Amino acid sequence: MQTVVLAAGMGSRMRPLTETTPKPMLPVAGQPLVEHTLRAAVAAGTDEIVLVVGYEGDAVHEHFGDSYADVPIRYAVQSEQNGTASALRAASEYVDDRFAVVNGDIVYEPESLAELFRAGPSIGSTRVEEPSNYGILDVEDGTVTGIVEKPDDPPGTLANAGAYVFPRGALEYLDVPKSERGEYELTDVLSRVIREADVTPVELEGWLDVGRPWELLEANERRLRGLERSLSGEVSPDATLEGPVVVEEGATVRAGVVVEGPALIRSGATVGPNAYVRGATVVGKDASVGHAVEIKNSVLLPGARVNHLSYVGDSVLGRDVNLGAGTTVANLRHDGEPVRTTVKGERVSTGRRKFGVVLGDGVKTGINTSLNAGVTLSSGATTEPGAVVTRDR
Repeated sequence: MQTVVLAAGMGSRMRPLTETTPKPMLPVAGQPLVEHTLRAAVAAGTDEIVLVVGYEGDAVHEHFGDSYADVPIRYAVQSEQNGTASALRAASEYVDDRFAVVNGDIVYEPESLAELFRAGPSIGSTRVEEPSNYGILDVEDGTVTGIVEKPDDPPGTLANAGAYVFPRGALEYLDVPKSERGEYELTDVLSRVIREADVTPVELEGWLDVGRPWELLEANERRLRGLERSLSGEVSPDATLEGPVVVEEGATVRAGVVVEGPALIRSGATVGPNAYVRGATVVGKDASVGHAVEIKNSVLLPGARVNHLSYVGDSVLGRDVNLGAGTTVANLRHDGEPVRTTVKGERVSTGRRKFGVVLGDGVKTGINTSLNAGVTLSSGATTEPGAVVTRDR
């Protein structure tokens, strides 16, 4: 089974984290997001990968090279990010038989993908609570008869989950018109396949679309659950490590530190002395967590520094962020409502009762800065000493 992995998009809903890093390369449990997709596809039976790259595609190519887990990789370049059908068109020269298409920014479970592969022609699906926000499958007698986009009167709750097995002939249907949002949509190709063949819906267990920062947190939470304890780095005998904790070779955990897993402390990172790390937390390569700092359920990208007397909860800190002494992150609304944050210029609900901040690469805060729940700071932003930040910068 050939698998086309779509990984060319800019990831604008994930900004500022994607201002210099392609979304598929954002870390989930210490590995790029798209690597989890490749791992699931290979475990499900893929024998060749066609990886479609575009925005910052060299970073993807450099990381994976010409194979993954002994499965060969071919690269197709989508020079203009103008839709998923366009991405498949870029990969079409490498496709020679029945093939799968999956998204590089979605978390899949191998067992579900294996079932999808066996059932082809097929479409991955997931049950949703608000079907009017999705493309909903119309199914009769176990066969998909149509897809209704964001319906006012949905035919059910089974949504298109962005994973497909197409017959080779589907490549003849790639000449589709632009949609209302100005893109060439793979769902238009799928609609033609549905008319020409019997397409089976396959519900995907453990499916997660990682399109926004809080979903990146959720992906880390899920993947860290399976962490197995491993202490290859330097751990002080005066440190307390509880539960599934990984300290990679080259990492240092100093005296007085308490780590309550699941937690991953990557090579070159330092924690402590006298720091507290808890929840599903990743301390990235060469990052540092210093004296009297508490990090809870957060992701620190490589080089991030939280060195003195600070609290960070339910947050994502970009590369080389530096939080001044006494910086505090709020992660809870007093009214009990879900925290709201900004995505593509609009304030939206995260659906999470607890959510902190998203800081782009190179953000620096002055001492005693307070950052309100849901705040986003763009790459390179700074704050003054004692600042109270309640709006994005």
